Amino acid sequence: MTDDYNPYVNPADIFGELVFNDETMQERLPKKVYAKLKKIINEGGDLDLDTADVIAHEMKEWAIEKGATHYTHWFQPLNGLTAEKHDSFITSPLPSGKTLMSFSGKELIKGEPDASSFPSGGLRATFEARGYTAWDCTSPAFIRQDAGGATLCIPTAFCSYTGEALDQKTPLLRSMEVINRESLRLLKLFGNTTSKKVTPSIGAEQEYFIVDEKKYLQRKDLIYTGRTLFGTMPAKGQEMDDHYFGIIQPRIASFMKDVDIELWKMGVTAKTEHNEVAPGQHELAVIYSEANVATDDNHLVMQTLKRVARKHGLKCLLHEKPFEGVNGSGKHDNWSLTTDDGINLLDPGKTPHENIQFLLILSCIVKAVDEHAGLLRESAADPGNDHRLGANEAPPAILSIFLGEQLEDVVEQLISTGDAKRSLKGERLSTGVSSLPDLYKDATDRNRTSPFAFTGNKFEFRMVGSQDSIAEPNVVLNTIVAEAFSDACDILEKADQFQLAVHDLIKKNFTEHERIIFNGDGYSDEWVKEAARRGLPNITCEVDAIPELVTEQTIRMYEKFHVFTRTELESRAEIKYENYAKTINIEAKAMINIASKRLIPAVVRYTTVLADSINAVRAAGVDEVSVQTELLQKTSTLLRESMNALRALSEVDGQANTMARGRDQAKFCHDKVTPAMEALRRPIDELEQIVDKSLWPMPSYGDLLFEV
Repeated sequence: MTDDYNPYVNPADIFGELVFNDETMQERLPKKVYAKLKKIINEGGDLDLDTADVIAHEMKEWAIEKGATHYTHWFQPLNGLTAEKHDSFITSPLPSGKTLMSFSGKELIKGEPDASSFPSGGLRATFEARGYTAWDCTSPAFIRQDAGGATLCIPTAFCSYTGEALDQKTPLLRSMEVINRESLRLLKLFGNTTSKKVTPSIGAEQEYFIVDEKKYLQRKDLIYTGRTLFGTMPAKGQEMDDHYFGIIQPRIASFMKDVDIELWKMGVTAKTEHNEVAPGQHELAVIYSEANVATDDNHLVMQTLKRVARKHGLKCLLHEKPFEGVNGSGKHDNWSLTTDDGINLLDPGKTPHENIQFLLILSCIVKAVDEHAGLLRESAADPGNDHRLGANEAPPAILSIFLGEQLEDVVEQLISTGDAKRSLKGERLSTGVSSLPDLYKDATDRNRTSPFAFTGNKFEFRMVGSQDSIAEPNVVLNTIVAEAFSDACDILEKADQFQLAVHDLIKKNFTEHERIIFNGDGYSDEWVKEAARRGLPNITCEVDAIPELVTEQTIRMYEKFHVFTRTELESRAEIKYENYAKTINIEAKAMINIASKRLIPAVVRYTTVLADSINAVRAAGVDEVSVQTELLQKTSTLLRESMNALRALSEVDGQANTMARGRDQAKFCHDKVTPAMEALRRPIDELEQIVDKSLWPMPSYGDLLFEV
C-alpha cells in the first residue's frame, strides 16, 4: 500500500526494483559469469554448478537487501494456479548460537516438490512422489512482498522423476524453441542472415470483476465456485452502455493505483486499465513481452489483483461468468513473432500485396488455424468458458480468422489470379469540426466477434478464459504455426525457382484454407449455418473439445516437434476430464447445500408470513385477501418446483459421484448434472423476485454489482 499523504508515484522510479533483471545482474555478477548466463539465456545450454553458485550468492545478497527471508521455486502445475514451497536462507546454527544465510547454486537450479500431489493424469502414482523444478533463467527472478514478508521467487519448470512435463511452462518453452527454429529456417530462405532468434511476443488483456468483500463473504456460491449459482439481474444492468470506459469510481481507482505500483515493482508492465462493459467489470492490459515472461507476468497480474483487492475490502472475481445477465470475462491473447533485431514478422508494411515474406507467413498461419481449429478451440476450453463462448458477449465457439478488408482483398486477388496488384488504403476521415484535425483511418476496421483477428501487426486470440493461464493457447499457436512454416520450408528449400514457388505456395495455402477466413458478424445465426456448410467445427463445450488433444493428427504434430509425447497428451486429457467433473460436482453440491439450508427455509418463512397475514386480515373481518392468497399460491407452487428440482439434482449428482473418473463421468456431468442445476436455479431465481428482501439470506446482484 502507498502512503496516503504521498499518493503520486513515478513508475520510472520504482519499475523493476524487485526484479533480478539484466541491469541488476550486470551490476552484481562478475563479467565472466554475467556473460556466461546471458549466452545461456539467448542461446540455451547448461549452467555449470560453479557459475550457478556465484549467481545464487549474489541473488541471495540482493534479495536480503530487499528484505527477503525466504526463497521459493515458483511454478505452474496443471491445476490452473501457481505453486510454491518456501525455504528460508538460514543454515544450521553455528557453535556460537548464531546462524548464517546461504543459498547455493544447486538450490537455485533444482528443487524437489511432491509430484504425486499435483494433477498428473496418471503419470505419477500416489507412492511415486519425486518431481523436480528447474530454473527458467529466461524469466527473471523477482521478490514478492505480501503479508508473509518478502520472498525471492524463482520461475521454474516442473517435471516428473521420469521426465514428463507436469506443468504449463515446460511445453511452452519447448514450443518457443520450435517456432524459433522454423521461423529462422523460413527467414533464411528470404536472405535474412542477421536475425539470430525469433520469439513469440505476447500481450495479455485481463478482464475481472470487483465486488465488496463483505457481500462476497455472504455468498457461499461465490466462495466455493467463483460464480453465482443463484441470482437475478436488477432493474438496471449494462443496457445503457454507461459503464464501459466510464469514470472509474474512487474506491476502484485507489485499488487500481496500488495494483499498478505492486506490478511495476515486480517488473510487470501494467499499461492500460478501464471499466469494461458489465457493471463491476474492469480490464488491465500489459505491454508485450516474450511468451514465457508474459505467461509469468499474467499469473502475477491475477495474483496481485486478488491480493490488493483484499487490502481495500474488495474481492476480485476471475471466473468467466460470475453473473448471469451481463457480460462475462475473457483474456485476449495478442500473439506475434519478433526477431532479436526488432523485426515484427506480422507487420504487413504499407503495401502488403508486395510483401511476399509477410504473405507467405500469413498464408501459413491461415493454414495452421484451419488444420488445427479444434485444437486451438480446446486450448481455451474450461467449465467457466462454457458459459461465455458463443453467448453474443464473447467470440463464438467456431474458430474463424478475421483479416479485414485490406488483407481480404489481397487474398482474393491471389486466389483468383495468383498475383496481387494493389492494397486498399485508409482514407482521410473528416470530423466536421474545424478545430479538430482530420484523421487518417486504418484500411481495416476491427471485428469484436472474431475469435482470431488480425489487428494490424498481430493476431488477437479472443477465446481465452479470464482465469486461465495463457500458456496452453500459446503452446498451440507456436506449434501449429511452426508446423506450417516447416511444411513451407520443405517445399521451398527444394524449389528450383524460389520466387515462383513462393507465389504458388501462397496461392495454394489461401485457396485450400479460405474457408477459415470470415470478416462478418460471428454472432449471427447465419454464420453458424455458413460455418457448418464450410465444414468448420462448432465445439460448444469443454467435454467435446478435450478429445482434440489426443487425435492422431495432434499427437503426430506434437511428437514430431518434441513439444508433447503421446503419454503427456493423454495425461492432460485425463486431467481435464477430471477437472470438469470435479468443477460441476462442487457447483452441484454448493447448490444443494445453499438451496436446502438457506434459500428454501427462507421461502418457507415467507410463506408463513403470508399465511399469517391472510389469517390476520380475515380475523379483522376483511374477506378480500386475494393478493396475499395469490402470492402464497405462486410461492408455494415455485417452492414445490424447487424441492422437486433439488431432489433431482441430488440424485444425478450422486450418480455422477459413483462413476469412474474420465470422459464418461465428465460427459454425464455435462449432459445430466448441469441441466439439473439449471432446473433448480430457475424457480429459486423467480422466488428471489417475490420473497421479501429482508428474508432473502444472500446479497442480490444489485448489491454486488452496484454497491462497491
